Amino acid sequence: MTITAPRFGTAPLLRLLLITAALLGTVLAGTASAHAALTGSNPKDGAVLATAPKDVTLTFSEQVALGNDSIRVLDPKSKRVDTGELNNLCSGNIIKYGVTLHAGLLEGTYTVAWQAVSADSHPIAGAFTFSIGAPSKTAVELPKQEAGGGLVGTLYGIARYAAYAGFVVLVGGAAFVLACWPRGANARPVQRLVVQGWVTLTAATLAMLLLRNPYTGSGEVGDAFDLAGLQAVLATKTGAALVSRLLLLGAAALFIAVLFGAYAKRITDADADADADAESDAGTTTGAGGDAQERAKEQKDLSFGLAIGGTVVATGIAATWALSEHASTGIQPGVAMPVDVLHLLAVAAWLGGLVALLVALHRTPAIDRSAVLRFSRVAFWSVVVLAATGLYQSWRQVGSWSALTGTSYGRLLLLKIGLVGVLVGVAWISRRWTARLSETGTDAHADTEAEAEAEAIADTEAVGDAGAGAATTDAPQASDDPVRAAQLARQQAAVATAKRKRIKDADPERAGLRRSVLTEAGVAVVLLAVTTVLTSTEPGRTEEQAARAGGSQASTAVPDRPVDITLPFDTGGTDGKGTARLTLSPGRSGANELHLWVNRPNGRPLDAPEVKVAFTLTAEKIGPLPVVPDRVATGHWSASNLQIPLPGEWRVQITVRTSDIDQSTVEKNVKVG
Repeated sequence: MTITAPRFGTAPLLRLLLITAALLGTVLAGTASAHAALTGSNPKDGAVLATAPKDVTLTFSEQVALGNDSIRVLDPKSKRVDTGELNNLCSGNIIKYGVTLHAGLLEGTYTVAWQAVSADSHPIAGAFTFSIGAPSKTAVELPKQEAGGGLVGTLYGIARYAAYAGFVVLVGGAAFVLACWPRGANARPVQRLVVQGWVTLTAATLAMLLLRNPYTGSGEVGDAFDLAGLQAVLATKTGAALVSRLLLLGAAALFIAVLFGAYAKRITDADADADADAESDAGTTTGAGGDAQERAKEQKDLSFGLAIGGTVVATGIAATWALSEHASTGIQPGVAMPVDVLHLLAVAAWLGGLVALLVALHRTPAIDRSAVLRFSRVAFWSVVVLAATGLYQSWRQVGSWSALTGTSYGRLLLLKIGLVGVLVGVAWISRRWTARLSETGTDAHADTEAEAEAEAIADTEAVGDAGAGAATTDAPQASDDPVRAAQLARQQAAVATAKRKRIKDADPERAGLRRSVLTEAGVAVVLLAVTTVLTSTEPGRTEEQAARAGGSQASTAVPDRPVDITLPFDTGGTDGKGTARLTLSPGRSGANELHLWVNRPNGRPLDAPEVKVAFTLTAEKIGPLPVVPDRVATGHWSASNLQIPLPGEWRVQITVRTSDIDQSTVEKNVKVG
């Protein structure tokens, strides 16, 4: 039995592209990787040192790739002051690299500029400053373009996602033919779909290989053809993975040739044998039973060989992502890599099979009823695998319940999970429509098509009779009149279009399936937007790790914002109550100007015999650093060139003495950038 698919026009093609792009972006969150993060440095950002350090070290959240020019230390005149030799200081789970500095560095502000390639193959970069003696002006100008950005970054990103799309269509389309619809091996639209998937993946892989050097380096498109740079790329883990993918695509080309060549011929022969057997049963002819059995055995053996070979090739291609990107580093890489491979294969089986099914419904004259049911089962188990592997990958990225609700990544992930739940619910409705389509799509749909076909034949014959009548009365004949022939062709096309519309309108199951799939596409588009933001957000696990290490310093830095606090005090003696107001400008590490005003409750200045201030950075066990300000006027004290060595959350203690025995100490934590 077959299900005949009507021709729906151009709208379903747009829906098909929309669904493919949206769902592909949806599942890429499982495979997309999070960038490494700088979790610490020595000296720290903004530190003011009394003496010059011997080296500069950087600590990262995960393994990164660096070269001798990846860490550069520049003096205030933008002259490089490091030796240019990278020091690998990694130990266990600590990822640390550094460079040695030249001796005799002068006072001033120094800039540390670094660039690396994270384990997910993305370039990362950053810069920070530290000062020796006292901060100074600097002539260093850092690149304004983000690492991996610009035109090269855009082209590389397009190639990256095109590679995922090609993989999904190639593997999913081939699996659909082998597992769900063997007759599809002879369907030209399905053949073109799978071949286009192979071409897309191959072209995208070549583009990524050429763009890899400028993507992680200069950012100039012309460097894509730099042979020295290409040679350096081939020596990296990502370069080896891309070359391996190209070799596996060569094996995939052989697989495609056999699938749509010898295997398709076996399917045709099997159909011919089935027709011959049917005629033999009807008593019209006798079939060559022995030859048919032999061909059936050959077909079964070929199907088994293609299934095994295709699985091996598909797994190998999926492994090129797992072995070169985020799954290969971090916690539990031995588990994460096979899970990543399973995730990619499940994505391909589900989405690639869905694309192949829609192409078959839209472009081929008929598709077996059993093929729809088989794909429904394949899609169900693919979603099960996606859910299990996606849950593990989410845990690996987030790491804790606090990160799930307390970080941007975690909150976006919760939103995505909700959208995925909605998407699965709509897909379940689509699955019900698919089942109803399979149940009713044989007899009722065939009767409707037969009636429409009969009406169309009658209409066509009427058109032809009218044309023949006109030809007997007019000269020259209609067949010799191109205008009349074109008119007849348009009339016949209108009749055919009316027939297809009648079939479509008479099939509520198919219309319901189209509506549910369109709803899936709408939800998937929203999910794609969330996923796009998610893939560029620092993971919760990394964010918490950076916060604990104090390396990001963004949470404690308050640039160019003076500290201004007012604290009440009570020494307990006569005239012992009042308020102490302290300002610290500019409120950054390095030299600051401190002012302290002490006032009575009525706002009048209090000329206290003694005031003292102390600063303590508890996180780094620095302090207390005592400050004895100078008296400027009644109730007003100040201290200039007050050195705050590091940014962070400092505890400020103010001591006010109002008599020989009466004094009070009040304190408050403030953030210094």
